[in-house]
Amino acid sequence: MEGCLTLGLGYALSETLRFRGGEVLDRNFDTYELPRFSSLPEIETILVKNDELSPQGGGEPAIVPVGGAIANAIHDATGARLFRMPMDPESVRKALAG
Repeated sequence: MEGCLTLGLGYALSETLRFRGGEVLDRNFDTYELPRFSSLPEIETILVKNDELSPQGGGEPAIVPVGGAIANAIHDATGARLFRMPMDPESVRKALAG
């Protein structure tokens, strides 16, 4: 779950694949910005026991709500509504301006 949350935070806040025409510009990890442990908040995983449900995915479902949660937090903090990822500072500035 912590790995999925880390991936979700990367998708939501920093990861973008750049193109020029049909050419992919980010061909290595030196320009593609992945989340680093030093930039992550502390993540605490709490498992809730529920014997009424059959087993589900172990960690993968944790990635699904991250983008929406970040977008709602940005909206609550700034009033800007973002609909595309990554939701970087430039995206927030554009949403606030227009």
